Amino acid sequence: MAATVAMTVVLRPGPPTSLDLHGRLTPAALTAALASLPPCTPTLHRHTDHHHTLTLPPPPFPAGRLSDLLTGAAAGEGRPGAARGHHAAAHPADAGCATDAGCATHPTDAGCAAHTGCAAHTGCGAHTGCGDQEPERLPPTTPLQHDVLLDAMTHPGAGLHVEQLHWRWYGPLDTPRFAAAWQTLYDTEAVLRTALARPAAPGATPLLAVHPHAAPQLERHPRGSADWHALLLSERMREFDLYRPGTALRIALLEEPGPVFRVLLTYHQALLDGWSARLLQRTLYRAYLADGRPVGSERRPDIRDHMRWLARQDPAPARAFWARTGAPPGAAGLPGHRTAGRPRLRGHGRTRQRLTPHEARHLRNWAAAHGATESTALHTAWALQLHRATPHAPAVTFAAAVSGRGIPLPGAERLPGPLRGALPLHVRIDPATPLTRLLSALAGQALEAASYEWVSPGQAAQWSPPTPHRPDAGARRIPDSLIAFEAHAPTGPADDDPVHTELATEGVRVGAAEAIGAHTAHPLTLTAHHDTDGGLVLTCVYDRTRITDSDAAETLAQTTLLLRELPATTGGTTTVAEALTLLDAGPVPRIARPAPAARTLRILRAAARTGAGTICLVPPPDAPPGCYDALAAAYPGPQTLTTVAPPADARTVLAALRPALARGEPLLLGGFSGAGSLACEVAERIASHGWHPPLVAIGGALTTQGDPDPVRALARTLETAAAAATTTARP
Repeated sequence: MAATVAMTVVLRPGPPTSLDLHGRLTPAALTAALASLPPCTPTLHRHTDHHHTLTLPPPPFPAGRLSDLLTGAAAGEGRPGAARGHHAAAHPADAGCATDAGCATHPTDAGCAAHTGCAAHTGCGAHTGCGDQEPERLPPTTPLQHDVLLDAMTHPGAGLHVEQLHWRWYGPLDTPRFAAAWQTLYDTEAVLRTALARPAAPGATPLLAVHPHAAPQLERHPRGSADWHALLLSERMREFDLYRPGTALRIALLEEPGPVFRVLLTYHQALLDGWSARLLQRTLYRAYLADGRPVGSERRPDIRDHMRWLARQDPAPARAFWARTGAPPGAAGLPGHRTAGRPRLRGHGRTRQRLTPHEARHLRNWAAAHGATESTALHTAWALQLHRATPHAPAVTFAAAVSGRGIPLPGAERLPGPLRGALPLHVRIDPATPLTRLLSALAGQALEAASYEWVSPGQAAQWSPPTPHRPDAGARRIPDSLIAFEAHAPTGPADDDPVHTELATEGVRVGAAEAIGAHTAHPLTLTAHHDTDGGLVLTCVYDRTRITDSDAAETLAQTTLLLRELPATTGGTTTVAEALTLLDAGPVPRIARPAPAARTLRILRAAARTGAGTICLVPPPDAPPGCYDALAAAYPGPQTLTTVAPPADARTVLAALRPALARGEPLLLGGFSGAGSLACEVAERIASHGWHPPLVAIGGALTTQGDPDPVRALARTLETAAAAATTTARP
């Protein structure tokens, strides 16, 4: 490389995305860099001979790759023979223009603020495109929404917290009328018009706004155009643009022979839960019967009322409760031996078992005879498996799902919104204890915890006693397994709701709705629900990087066996040890340890003061370990200076940054030339889930000769970016 670094870049994610270029810039260098990227028309604003701002058109555009090209070894020299004529801003006559290039009202300017700042083009959420009404700002996202957004953000490509509900529609379906019915719901349900709003400052909690209008995302698939299972998967894995109002719920119609239609709702748990989807389903039928005309005023209470109610709650009693009742250190959270090896598969798996209606009724009667419910019976069976796998653990622990609607907010049971949560339970198990005492202990703890249904899993984990032997979990002591006994939203007496009879007069019959539970950050989720015949369906969703398909199937089979046999083989004096003999014929499942500690940030230098923020140095491709060690002495700022061990990808960096993002610390990403693409990908994903987009600072190219210039250049660029981050904030 040259004796001195030719160019450094401070990238500000959009909208619109802009690059502050510091150093010598020539038209040939800019033309050469742009020539290897997709065609675009950026805007160049010249401040001085060594400071320019390049504003890019709306995404997608590889801004990080452009930063790498401009800061590379040959960035200042240009590339003779590169493609020409595609980028007007790179023309030498335009490179120094501060009038046309920097004008926000230029009619042909692709970087025009009048276009790039509009949500209709970029999804920024600042504009609804539907008139002069402004969106209604809400209190900061709830702790539960905060947890959901963090999970989804830090697991790219995993489809976390995406739930689905589907059913069959038998008979004629008028698509325009169906769409009009959905539009009625969007007009009367505030949650369907709610979207993320860009926070005003770094470190701020994600914000929401209710927009005055939103249109349903409805797509019809003609007969034979799509495979049902492929459609389920593609809708689940397709990313949500949570800044655009109305897009947290997607509706798909798949035409089958008959005439029969499959109706599929796919929704993000940051704004809706399964209870909500069933409420909306019932309201949809009424709107359809009314030919899409409004059937009433806006529903109240709604998501706004819930968020304001939640903001008024005093967390002190809940904090004291979890500090007093949290699981002890060493509590077992998964029903299997932790092994050194890891499964080779990726993604999530799903397996299912079923109790017959007779077996389900027997289980319900047995639990009721001991003052418990079916959900407590399921908790007991799960606790037995945890104890069997880790008999020397001081306790067993798991998260129990709650609807979030058992709160003193009138009408909460009919409120569509993201209320469903999970509360950690734990119990100490003595093999000599009667099984009925274990059942009563779990029932009592669940009842006591139910007073705090509004507490999020993250809050309960934060308030629980620390667990020093769990460095992989950091400050989040979320249990490894989630147990959910799903109750359906209330439908009311059949005689009081003639909707199905009215549909039948039009030749329409609707089948029972079936939910497909969301993938979560828990390694294992066990869900139970009753089917239309009265049977009890058990579904296990598991992380295939930690649990093999065979071990998951064995775990669920043993759970089902316990639920089937415990009512028939246990009496009032049967002990835990005697109950566990039911599993003697089956193996103990093997479950891999959590991901290695490489997912955590490596601290190069601690912060000079509390609240100074975090700088994460992203390693370029093929970077050697320790490539940023010299920055600890070269960078004088007060922030915590950290990095991630190479090689790194977006998932690794985001997982490592999670604690800093959860704390709401100001964040800056940086690195040597080559790190721009990955750093920009991370920054864009952080911004897409509600956090203020962190700046990206790219310095000179890393050399193997120990040249100090790139280190000094990166240190100066980090200083410039840190100053910009603290003095300006894009709304």
